[in-house]
Amino acid sequence: MRIIVSLICGTIFGFGLYISGMIDPQKVLGFLDIWAIADGGWDPSLAFVMGGGLAVAIPIFQFAKNRTEAVCGGEISLPTNRAITTKLVVGGLLFGTGWGLVGYCPGPALSALAFGHTDTIIFVVAMIAGMGGARAIGLNK
Repeated sequence: MRIIVSLICGTIFGFGLYISGMIDPQKVLGFLDIWAIADGGWDPSLAFVMGGGLAVAIPIFQFAKNRTEAVCGGEISLPTNRAITTKLVVGGLLFGTGWGLVGYCPGPALSALAFGHTDTIIFVVAMIAGMGGARAIGLNK
């Protein structure tokens, strides 16, 4: 049952990324380019995508935080560490830099692989290499 629910949720998520334009790096860059507000070139539409995500996620997390087992079985293990560390800040800056330069973040990039565009493939390979490199030098601990 958990596998079927995971498959359904992943499919809905992938469709949502596609329909919203989150897998189009030009749309994402249009949203991230806040300097374009002055000339009317800023695309605020992804803010509604984020708002919709929060509208769904917040009540679900409120429901889940007091449970020890998922509805379909299995342990719920929500993070408890709230410390803001140097590693977290540097990682966030690196993530944001990559996102702002190319318009992809990991989830949408993986979804966009379905279209087979060379730039997407290069990004995903580089992302995996970066994750592997960070793990190899012990930054994941």
